[in-house]
Amino acid sequence: MRFRTLMVAALIVAAFTYIIGKPNSALRRAMPSGPLWSEPQVAHSAGLGTDELNNIDVYKASNQSVVYITSTVIQRGFFGFAQEGQNLGSGFIIDADGRILTNFHVINGSSDTEVTLPDQTTYRAKVLVKDRQDDLAVIKIEPRKKLTHLVLGDSDRVQVGQKVLAIGQPFGLKGTLTVGVISALGVGPIQGENRESLDGMIQTDAAINSGNSGGPLLDSQGSVIAINTAIYGPNGGGNVGIGFALPINRAKLMLEDYRAGKNFGRAWLGVSTVYIAGDLAEALKLPAGGGLLVQEVGRGTAADQANMRGLRDWVRVGNQRLGTGGDFITAVDGKPVTEPDAVVRASSRKRPGDVMDLTVYRNGRSIDVKVKLGEAPDER
Repeated sequence: MRFRTLMVAALIVAAFTYIIGKPNSALRRAMPSGPLWSEPQVAHSAGLGTDELNNIDVYKASNQSVVYITSTVIQRGFFGFAQEGQNLGSGFIIDADGRILTNFHVINGSSDTEVTLPDQTTYRAKVLVKDRQDDLAVIKIEPRKKLTHLVLGDSDRVQVGQKVLAIGQPFGLKGTLTVGVISALGVGPIQGENRESLDGMIQTDAAINSGNSGGPLLDSQGSVIAINTAIYGPNGGGNVGIGFALPINRAKLMLEDYRAGKNFGRAWLGVSTVYIAGDLAEALKLPAGGGLLVQEVGRGTAADQANMRGLRDWVRVGNQRLGTGGDFITAVDGKPVTEPDAVVRASSRKRPGDVMDLTVYRNGRSIDVKVKLGEAPDER
């Protein structure tokens, strides 16, 4: 009985194999052919997009000039005991002799600063210039080989919506690229890493995290337009799409003075202002074209010596309290004021002792005020 069952099964298998083996078999046509799953259709002729190629080109051309910086700092622990800590950050090479631009807070308080190049070679670095107010520093290594360096662009020409690329070492992850756009210009004041007030900043949604500080923010041509400086996040934590970078033009005067052997000093007007325009300006009986309404004039500052006027009264606009009665700056060096950082931008192109020409609306009429700029106080 068992033998008969095996014979019947063998005959059925043989018949099935013969039928489906025929090219025109109806049963074979009814059965599915090919794999039982779908795979993506790759268009081999379609390469990377133009924007992707630009990202790749900028990264390849710039990455070898971005460095990783570690600084050993002495911190006071409980009961006054000294203990070593470490600052981590980024920087970028600005000339073939090994000079590197970074943030002041990356090297602040350090007794030993070390630079690691992308090829993992390390160097001890010497601090050449420090600017606490703008959170800038220049350090130098003695390279044992030829170095590539980045080109400094013009931050006065950047626009909201423009693509930017950030390269740095977030959380020690070396050579990281992030891409975004410029979200806003002239942002501030914001509190920097050393609790200093930073104004006229560039805001970007390119991911910037701890360790990116001091790295370059590049345009699509690979030119440095800003230095990644601060982030906004929960409890000062990770990136939430709001990063701040210091415009590169703010660093250029410092570099020029250093190369000329001059003592670096930041030009300073000495006023706090708020930008208003349109209906709000008209409601305050000020020119609708817009300008900077002076709130406070620092005692003994350049603005004070030029007899500029601060607020005399307060008004409430919605939920905002606004000082009124002060000078209304409508033009700086002949250029109409259209941005909150107009004075900061103009000051970044000047040195202490230079003259700034202001057009001021006061008591219902416009007057010209010449101010001999002072030097920003050292807050160290």
